[in-house]
Amino acid sequence: MLRRLYDWTMSLAARKSAEVWLAVIAFVESSVFLIPADVLFLPMGLARPERLWRYALVATVASVLGGVAGWYLGHYAFEAIAKPVLEFYGKLDAFEELRTSVGYETLVLLLITSGLAHLPPIKVVTILSGAANINLGLFIVSAIVARGARFFFLAWLLRRYGEPIRDFIDKQLGLIAGVGAGLLIALYVAYRYVAA
Repeated sequence: MLRRLYDWTMSLAARKSAEVWLAVIAFVESSVFLIPADVLFLPMGLARPERLWRYALVATVASVLGGVAGWYLGHYAFEAIAKPVLEFYGKLDAFEELRTSVGYETLVLLLITSGLAHLPPIKVVTILSGAANINLGLFIVSAIVARGARFFFLAWLLRRYGEPIRDFIDKQLGLIAGVGAGLLIALYVAYRYVAA
């Protein structure tokens, strides 16, 4: 099923309505969809490099709005909607583990790492943020920073290096972003340990 979803998402890049689909995928990725918007963003950006900054803006805005929708799902409709979605994707255990083990400050840090590197998956963190009653304004600001940094960095890479960077992005960028997110978490933990 995952492969079919991925292939379907990739096929959207060739359509005239690709920009609309980018917005839709970026929106639902942040709250309920499994395939990241990057899958659509990359081929669109390579096909129309003159529109990369526009695509980055569309993806950022839609992703932040989708994150807000995820926050509302977690805050107001966890049992009715969010929990079944997390169960469907096999993310409920990760959600419950996060819910019981992280505090407010750590959750804010996870908003940044999930927005940058999908660590943990962004839909888990957006729903958890609502369920944990994270301040919505803080949530929105962190989502803008993290998701904007991700999409605009991808746009910059594609503008600078073009097609040759695609394999690197597909295979290595997730790892590099994950290592960066891990370092950010380690720095935070070290800071908390020293401050305590």
